[in-house]
Amino acid sequence: MADASQAPGESAEVYKSQGNEFYKSGSYGKAIDSYTKAVEADPENPIYRGNRSMAYMQIGVYERALEDCSKSLELSQQKPDEFGSNIQKTLLRIGKIQTALGNYDEAISTFAQMSPPPSAGDMQVAYEMRQYIAQADAMAAGGNVKLAQYAISGAEKLLGLNVTPPRKWRLLKGKCYVESDDLDQAATVAVNLLREDKQDSDALVLRGRVLYAQGDNAKAATHFMEALRVDPDHKLARELLKASRELEKKKNLGNDAFKRGDLQTALELYSGALSIDNCNKGTNSKLYSNRATVNMRLNRFEDAIEDCDAALELDPDFTKVRRTKARALGQLEKWDEAVQEFQKAIEVDPSDSNLRAELREAELEVKKAKRKDYYKILGVTKSADETEIKRAYRKLALIHHPDKNPDDPTSHEKFKDVGEAYEVLSDSQKRARYDSGVDLQDSSDMYGGGMGAEIDPSVLFQMFGGGGGAVPHEFMGQFGGGGSPFGAQFGGAQFGGAQFGGAQFGGAQFGGSQFRGQGRPRGHPSGFYSY
Repeated sequence: MADASQAPGESAEVYKSQGNEFYKSGSYGKAIDSYTKAVEADPENPIYRGNRSMAYMQIGVYERALEDCSKSLELSQQKPDEFGSNIQKTLLRIGKIQTALGNYDEAISTFAQMSPPPSAGDMQVAYEMRQYIAQADAMAAGGNVKLAQYAISGAEKLLGLNVTPPRKWRLLKGKCYVESDDLDQAATVAVNLLREDKQDSDALVLRGRVLYAQGDNAKAATHFMEALRVDPDHKLARELLKASRELEKKKNLGNDAFKRGDLQTALELYSGALSIDNCNKGTNSKLYSNRATVNMRLNRFEDAIEDCDAALELDPDFTKVRRTKARALGQLEKWDEAVQEFQKAIEVDPSDSNLRAELREAELEVKKAKRKDYYKILGVTKSADETEIKRAYRKLALIHHPDKNPDDPTSHEKFKDVGEAYEVLSDSQKRARYDSGVDLQDSSDMYGGGMGAEIDPSVLFQMFGGGGGAVPHEFMGQFGGGGSPFGAQFGGAQFGGAQFGGAQFGGAQFGGSQFRGQGRPRGHPSGFYSY
C-alpha cells in the first residue's frame, strides 16, 4: 500500500511497481487494479495508462486497451520532451490493438505514422488480414461463396483473443450463408447483429433475405420495409421488397384459383410466379409443389413429376412433394419408382403413418404388376362388364386353341392364359380379390389354376362346332385325362389330382358331404366330371 503522506507522483510509482509485479506473475486483473490507482494518483502521466493497456490486451479487453493507448499517445505528444520516447511504442501498440480488433486499414495507417517505420513482422498480421478480406469480397462477388467463407475464416483466426469479428465481416459471411443455403447460420448472424443495433439496415435486409429464402414472403417484406425506413436509399431492400410482394400476390391468387376449381388459371399464376426470382428456393419449391398438384388434377402426370423433381432439387426434404411424385408415378403404373419415392419420404418423416400406408399399397401394386394381367390377356379394360369379358374370352379361345394353331408352339400357353383370365374375371368374387390384390397377400389362395369348373363347357362346344351332349375329341384329353397336351392340367394334378380329384373335388368339398350322391353340378353335361 502507498503511504498517504507521499506525494501523488511518489504514490503513483508505488502503485505502478505493484502493478508490474502482478503483471509479471500473470495476475492481470490485479495488475489492472494497481495501474488504475496509479492513473488516479497521477492522471497526466501517459506511462501508467500504457502499462494498463498492456494488461487489458492480455485478457482480451482490446477496446479498453485502445482507449488507454489513445490517451497515452495524446499525453505523450503534449509533453514530447518528457515522454517523446513513449510515442513510438504507443503507436506500435495502437496498431497491434487495431489489428487484433480486425481494423487492419486503421492499423496500417497507424504504422505509417511511425518514424522509423515498424518491422515487417510487426505489420505482417495486418497485411495478411487485409488480403484475406479482399479475397473474400472478390470470391463473394463472383459467386464462390464457399471460398469466400474460407477466406473470412482465415482472417478471423488472426483476430485477438475473444474478439468479435467486425460487422462488415459478419454481414459478408451472412450473405455467403444465404447464398449457400445455410439459412440457420445466416439467421444467427442477422439476429446477433440486430441485438447490437436494431436499426442496422444491412442486418435487417440480411434477416429479410433469410425469411425470403425460406418462403415467408410476408415477414420478409416487413424487414425490408423497416430497412427502408432506416435507410430510404437501400437499393437491395427496395428490390427485394418488390419481389417478395409480387411473389406472395401471385402465389395467393394461384391458391385461390385452385380452391375454386379454376385449374388452368392456377397453373398460369403459379408459372408466372416462378418466373419472378429464380434464386428464391423457398418459395419456388412451394410453387413447383402447387403446380404439380394442379397437374395431378389435370391428369398431366408426366408434367407433375417434372415439377416435383424441380421442387426436390430446391428442397430435397420436401416430403409432400415426394408423396405427390410417388402418386404420379403410380398413375403411370411405375410402381417400383413409386415405392422408392415413398421410402425416401419416410426416411425424412418416419412418424407419418399415412406415408407408410401408401407405401404398403404401392408395394402391393408392384406385386400385382409382376403377375399376369388378366385384363390385358383378354384385351379388355378394368371396367369391362360380364358381357364384354365373355365376348373377349370366346374370341381369344378360338384364336389361340392349340388344334387351330398346330405350328405355333406358344398357342398352348396363350390358350391357357385366356382360360385363367376368364376363370377369374367372370367370377365377381375372384375378380374383386384379384383387383384388390388380396390374393397376393394370402399365398394360400392364388389364382392361375387353369380353366376350372366355373367355365361353361357348352360355350366351348358351340365355339368349335359341337352340337349336343357329345364331347368333341379335342376336349376329351382335357377333361378325361388323356391324349391332349392339356392332360396334365385337367386330368392330372389340377383336375384329377389334388385340386379336382383330391381335397377340393374328390375330398370333402366335392366328393364328400357337399356333393356326394347329388349328381353333376347344374349346367355341366354328363361326361365332363366324375365325382
